[in-house]
Amino acid sequence: MTALRSVLALVLAACSAASQAECLSDAQAAALVDAFAAKTPAANPEGLSEADGSCSRAKVNALLAKRYGAVVGYKAGLTNPAVQKRFNTDRPVWGVLYQGMLLPNGATVDAGFGARPLYEADLLVRVKSAAINQAKTPAEVLDAIDQLIPFIELPDLMVQAPPKLNGPAISAINVGARLGVTGTPIAIPPYRGERFALLDALRDMSVVLRDANGAELARGKGSDILNHPLNAVVWLAEALAKEGQAMKPGDVISLGSFSPLLPPKAGAGATVVYEGLPDAKPVSVRFK
Repeated sequence: MTALRSVLALVLAACSAASQAECLSDAQAAALVDAFAAKTPAANPEGLSEADGSCSRAKVNALLAKRYGAVVGYKAGLTNPAVQKRFNTDRPVWGVLYQGMLLPNGATVDAGFGARPLYEADLLVRVKSAAINQAKTPAEVLDAIDQLIPFIELPDLMVQAPPKLNGPAISAINVGARLGVTGTPIAIPPYRGERFALLDALRDMSVVLRDANGAELARGKGSDILNHPLNAVVWLAEALAKEGQAMKPGDVISLGSFSPLLPPKAGAGATVVYEGLPDAKPVSVRFK
């Protein structure tokens, strides 16, 4: 009987733990989106499994779409192992980019653009063909895009206690998508040899984040993102397919962070340069 009681106790404990982890309720999702719109810290989503995080993101995205309009693309987040470590996870997550989130090069943005504003060096690609959804290699991704776009992402971790966020919770908050500054697009070259060279350049480039005075703040390699930055798109295609979604021509895809997440300061600015990436021009933002 003692052994039986012990087994029953373990089962009840497991059931209790499972019951605590569930998708955000409609009310919780609405409160999170209201806080996002007001730029005030929201309650942390807690106790979520991966499935709960995906379910919660779907609810949040449905509400965000009502406020912010058309989907213009997606972001692959936590694609850099250093960033994964910060958020106690070992895999990427994804979120949605909406109309009005993307700003032109040199934009001036309030330092308090969100509840928990940050900035990071990133890179966008633009989808040319729906074949991108079947891409299994960086070369196949390159065949299905028509532009690389320098990008400074301006995410917002938006919760009361960002250090407590983990992978599922970051999914639930739409991976912190808020704003980003886009640079001059780089056309994908038409010839095979040039494409192979570009693949190597993307893997080997140094992405450097500098302040407004030119001082280096951080530096990363192309290979810091899943060994090749276009692997972020391979991962995203598989992740979207699992939820019955797909990228479409014209979508822009944020590949992830080449630098640490840094807090903006009023009166400061940042520039990202892509050393070793042909035809890449710097992209800059100012904070007021």
